Amino acid sequence: MIERELEAILHASNDNIVITDEKGCILRASQNCRDIYGYDVPELVGQTVYELQDRGIFSPSVTIEVLKKKKEVQLMQKTETGKVVMATGIPVYDEYQCMKRVISFSHDLTELQRLKEDYQQLEVKMKTYQLEMEELREQQSNEMVIRSQAMKKVWSIISRVADSDATVVLLGESGVGKTAFARALHYGSERKEEPFIEINCGAIPASLFESEMFGYEAGSFTGASTKGKIGKVELAHNGTLFLDEIGELPLDMQVKLLKVLQEKTVTKIGSERAKYVNFRLIVATNQPLEEMVKKGTFREDLFYRLHVIPITIPPLRERKEDIAALLYHVLHKQNEKYKMKKFFHAEALDILVEHPWPGNVRELENTIERLVLTTDENSISPKDLPFYTEKIKSDKEEWETLDTLTSQGMTLQQALAEVEKNWLIRAYRQCQTTYEMANALGISQPTVVRRLRKYNIK
Repeated sequence: MIERELEAILHASNDNIVITDEKGCILRASQNCRDIYGYDVPELVGQTVYELQDRGIFSPSVTIEVLKKKKEVQLMQKTETGKVVMATGIPVYDEYQCMKRVISFSHDLTELQRLKEDYQQLEVKMKTYQLEMEELREQQSNEMVIRSQAMKKVWSIISRVADSDATVVLLGESGVGKTAFARALHYGSERKEEPFIEINCGAIPASLFESEMFGYEAGSFTGASTKGKIGKVELAHNGTLFLDEIGELPLDMQVKLLKVLQEKTVTKIGSERAKYVNFRLIVATNQPLEEMVKKGTFREDLFYRLHVIPITIPPLRERKEDIAALLYHVLHKQNEKYKMKKFFHAEALDILVEHPWPGNVRELENTIERLVLTTDENSISPKDLPFYTEKIKSDKEEWETLDTLTSQGMTLQQALAEVEKNWLIRAYRQCQTTYEMANALGISQPTVVRRLRKYNIK
């Protein structure tokens, strides 16, 4: 009857049950082991858990852990069939406290894991929909997501001056999106159907700068094209000329650019004929032009000629409200570009939002593109983030510090006393009297005197 009861339990249980002896040899197993581990009962009975672990069937074996630790053990397994299993092993002792059996229960969590992932994806989608609805209500452009008050202020200025011909200086750290704002100025003006010519002043060698900017006549110098070349300034006729990294412009080119701005004419190398040009000028820099003027590395007259409407674009770390919406915006673009269906795990999104982004929007765009291309799963989780290991390390260092304190036998009371003493020492060094110390520390003067005596601070 006991035998039949045991068989009935094994057959009826929703969990997979495996019974082994004290050496790890399998004596019995429930019928559903095929569903979880991919093997029938006769294939498992008589074999040891050590053999099955080596073959990857039990990975890892909870029975082995019970035999090692002599106590109940619970762990997660991943089976050959691709299932995620919660396994619990329980030791069984005889009247002499000798282990005779190990009974393990394995519960299939695959479906629960899938539901959890579905829930996380649904949660992220809900956040996405909320952000998209907010974005529809708020002002934004095709290339930028604008939600923070700081960026709304910038965009307001951009909108007001876009349709004018006033020279605009875009200031801000590298990667904040100065080029995108320059394009917004162009496409918001009446010149939007005309050329938008961009020149990176820091990327062109000084020896080639004049020929690139102003062009040259055929055969005007050795190596010149026999057909001559039209300069970038002339190409911008009736359109917009955007000079990025204007702070890198050589001094001799600054003189010639100033002449072009004043006379609205450009003369090719090797030519004596000046040609009229009509363009709107936008410049950008991440350098302090005023300081460069004082040092003599940037012409003062050109500075005032350019400094008509300065617009400073704040770094990403100073406009946290933009980061989440920008992350979704970039992710959507990369998913479309690479035909992917990636989405952010909720915890990963929190870490991304709190990241300082020293490289600003450019760093964010590059990071998301890399994540879309390199992550194995559709869900972008915290472990996929390039800076997640640094966070783990810093957290670990904090715990190691706490471990060091406790290993030294320091209690919380002693730690607080140490902090109090350090504060008193600092106040003692900086203040002239105990009354000044009391005012600085926010306590009474008699208390200061008593604490100085307590810690023997002289």
